[in-house]
Amino acid sequence: MIIVTSVSYFLSFLLLLSTDGGAATAFLPAVSVGGRDSAKQQPQRISFITAEATAASTQQAALIEPSLHTNNINENKGDRDILVRAARGEKVERTPVWLMRQAGRYMAAFREYSDKYPFRQRSETPEMAIELSLQCHRAYKMDGIIMFSDILTPLPVLGIEFDVVKGTGPILSSSSVEAALAALSSKESKTYNFDTELPFIRTILESLAVEAERANTSLIGFVGAPFTLAAYAVEGKSSKHCLKTKKLLMAAEDDIENSRIAQFLDVLADMIGQYGCHQIECGAQVIQVFESWSHFLSPKQFEMWAKPAAQKAIRIMKETHPNTPIIYFANGGSSYLELQRDLGADMICIDWAVDMGQARQILGPNVPVSGNLDPTILFGTKEQIQQAVRDCIDKAGGPGKHLLNLGHGVMQGTPEEAVGWLVDECRRYKGKEGAASDSQNL
Repeated sequence: MIIVTSVSYFLSFLLLLSTDGGAATAFLPAVSVGGRDSAKQQPQRISFITAEATAASTQQAALIEPSLHTNNINENKGDRDILVRAARGEKVERTPVWLMRQAGRYMAAFREYSDKYPFRQRSETPEMAIELSLQCHRAYKMDGIIMFSDILTPLPVLGIEFDVVKGTGPILSSSSVEAALAALSSKESKTYNFDTELPFIRTILESLAVEAERANTSLIGFVGAPFTLAAYAVEGKSSKHCLKTKKLLMAAEDDIENSRIAQFLDVLADMIGQYGCHQIECGAQVIQVFESWSHFLSPKQFEMWAKPAAQKAIRIMKETHPNTPIIYFANGGSSYLELQRDLGADMICIDWAVDMGQARQILGPNVPVSGNLDPTILFGTKEQIQQAVRDCIDKAGGPGKHLLNLGHGVMQGTPEEAVGWLVDECRRYKGKEGAASDSQNL
């Protein structure tokens, strides 16, 4: 097991409101993961990639209400860019499909790596990450290849180290409060050199871009939204209630602009926007922004905290790369879809907790959408899966009117053949009229 005990200069802080007058105190939680010697904090950044593992892997080789749904199908037809065109809001010749966590532990081929190598080793060793990104496309022919990585991957450029421990999940560590506050005091925007800090990203994406072109499909990049990354840093790990972070938000409501959490979100938004641009410059054709922890937020908190930070990150990407579509996904955010219309993203990805027809009514017919099948449908019968695909496509407006996805990631234990049934039905389905025509020709 890898133990995370790094030194960093940035923030994983929390504020606990005291019982005497509501005064707020800032302090840094000590993060220690491991066995008998876990109490001994080692003041150095560890290496997650061993020479032995590298050798082994080498051998194995404002949502702006756009002019969105036009009446005319783009004449540049073809699977190569159908996902990209759909994400821009164009009507396409059929409904394209990809799945969140399509590169995952439900696949036996994936588990051959995940059972042997730690997460960061897999995601930061190009040979491994490329292979894990391609496995699902080779098996199922989704309309996009997504880089195998994690939303936490860019945090080390801010001095925030992390690991993903099997059976535990992400664990984050940070430095002293003094260093963190000093980092937050700067109002100047920083330019990040991701080729220096995260050199594997370019290698992975440029290689995948070649593979995507060869496979006649699209390449998807992704980033975590600022609030989600801030919450991970504050909590230090996965959280049941996100209570430390929500206390921070409530304590800062009277002076949002000068609050440390607002400063932290602003720093994260700037970094994430630049990181998304870096992925595009390395070959990504679409970027999905994951607000994975939005289910912890009330509509008011989303509008006050998560939304402005996400808007800034998206704006940075769109100003630099206006023709690259950005998809925004708020996990658990279907209760405030109306607040997501003006984020600046090109497409809204909808979670599974709302009916697609209802989501369409809330957002209107001209807002491009993706989603939103319940991931557990993949544990159903072939007929149930096919019917769910058809229902979702019809409620979204019919074939070619949205981008099919799950409303969350593919679950561990999902039968592999079920993923194939979903993808095949999506590519086959011609809509109610097409189905009626086919039956008449039988």
